[in-house]
Amino acid sequence: MSTPDNLKYTKDHEWIKIEGNSATIGITDFAQSELGDIVFVEVETVGEDLDKEEVFGTVEAVKTVSDLYMPVSGKIEAFNEKLESDPELVNTDPYGEGWMIKITLSDTSELDDLLSAGDYEDLIA
Repeated sequence: MSTPDNLKYTKDHEWIKIEGNSATIGITDFAQSELGDIVFVEVETVGEDLDKEEVFGTVEAVKTVSDLYMPVSGKIEAFNEKLESDPELVNTDPYGEGWMIKITLSDTSELDDLLSAGDYEDLIA
């Protein structure tokens, strides 16, 4: 299972890649492996400002549906539309083509609360 060092993580198994005042968010390799085959990703919050830990969407696997939580506060700018026709990208490439949303950060101090790759690996060990 991979946990790239250039990302930050949450206890809810989301990852976030910071790029200036913007960020890309998805679920971790561990999360997708626990969920199993992803069959649907729903995000209806594009254009909305959401607070840290608010639900921004859901991911549906064969056996379960899980909420997706904002790692930090921000405005959802984009949804990865490839996931509409190819949701299994979350399984095959969770840190690349399987990204879920892009946001504009509203409070960069919240980044301090996120987990490093090492801390996240300790959490799931």
